Amino acid sequence: MSNFSIETAQNVSITQQVAKVSTRISAFLIDKLINIGYIIALYMILKAMDMLDLEDLWIMYTLLALPLFFYSLYFEMLMNGQTPGKYLTKIRVTNIDGSTPTFGGYIIRWIARLIEINLASGSLALLTILLNGKGQRLGDIAAGTSVISEAPQMSITDTILEKIDSNYSPKYPQVTLLTDHDIQTIKEIYKDAKRHGKHDVIIKLDKKVKLLTQITTAETPLSFIDTILKDYNFYTQQM
Repeated sequence: MSNFSIETAQNVSITQQVAKVSTRISAFLIDKLINIGYIIALYMILKAMDMLDLEDLWIMYTLLALPLFFYSLYFEMLMNGQTPGKYLTKIRVTNIDGSTPTFGGYIIRWIARLIEINLASGSLALLTILLNGKGQRLGDIAAGTSVISEAPQMSITDTILEKIDSNYSPKYPQVTLLTDHDIQTIKEIYKDAKRHGKHDVIIKLDKKVKLLTQITTAETPLSFIDTILKDYNFYTQQM
């Protein structure tokens, strides 16, 4: 699966890491195993209490059916977008903009789940996810939600390294006043602020970097921090 981006009202791009289909299936299977474990445990308890006679079957049916019927809805609301399976596989239901879904959003997903997964055996949900590109089944599309991965992915963007063109021309030699630790901190704050649309944090970061380097520029905060990261890489690669 790929990532998808949205633009906030402050023109900040937020990138979400879409959960892989294989990971979602793993989460689903874990939840199913938990359901099976619940059925077995409840059966053993009722058997030990000698409550498996025909007249008591309605008790067992009620105890089994209700928790299993509302399982995904209950846990996603209780665990902020996660079931135990999603928690173990590090995926979560969120709104497209990264915010927490509303009660209505969870309800819409759950109702659609009864058709997409329970009645259609998951085939409809799988097809929609593969075609959609944003980790959305029909219930997600209707609710404005998606399932994202929270598992860390180590790449060049997680280090102080930045991809720069061979003909790149730096603008601020003052960046050499910063250390590797400074740049790593700046990059982490910058990435997190962009991901969550925290434009105020980027503005504060812009002011702090200018204070440390004594740089005066008319560049926007977003453009300035991006240039700082590239310039630092340019100069350190020349050493």
